[in-house]
Amino acid sequence: MLIHLVLVQPEIPPNTGNIIRLCANTGARLHLIRPLGFRLDAKAVRRAGLDYRELADVTEHASLQECFAMLRQPRWFAFTSRGAVRHDAAQYADGDALLFGPETRGLPEDVLGLCPPERRVRIPMLAGARSLNLSNAVAVAVYEAWRQSGWTGAGDDRRAETGQLLSMIRIDRSTPS
Repeated sequence: MLIHLVLVQPEIPPNTGNIIRLCANTGARLHLIRPLGFRLDAKAVRRAGLDYRELADVTEHASLQECFAMLRQPRWFAFTSRGAVRHDAAQYADGDALLFGPETRGLPEDVLGLCPPERRVRIPMLAGARSLNLSNAVAVAVYEAWRQSGWTGAGDDRRAETGQLLSMIRIDRSTPS
């Protein structure tokens, strides 16, 4: 299933780096809405994303409107701590866009106002908790959407035969000097 992740004005480089790595491992496409709180070539982004940047589909956009136009006006879900629908109750489909706001303030009211209430989604937390880390929230959302699709495109998850597994393990039995 193709999922578009849209980060509106992300601020913290390691979060975006982690999300790039997530996209490389799940096939989600990442869309970054400017202004960004960092440069994509910043050391912290590279460190968190490791060598996954080349394996992920990442696009920068000048505005949310430009992003949606490029995606041909996708159905979208706004992730917010004030959402009425739990993330696992929403029904995701191929081509949907999942929106997340800046780490320090979440999605702006004008964006939330454009999103129908049934697509304002929240991830459950303990009472009194403020919010999850952005990269953690994105991971929860992506994996729920992917789960709903039956893990379409996932690699074979059968466990290696014991003999194969043991042959991959190298045990150093040398005596320390």
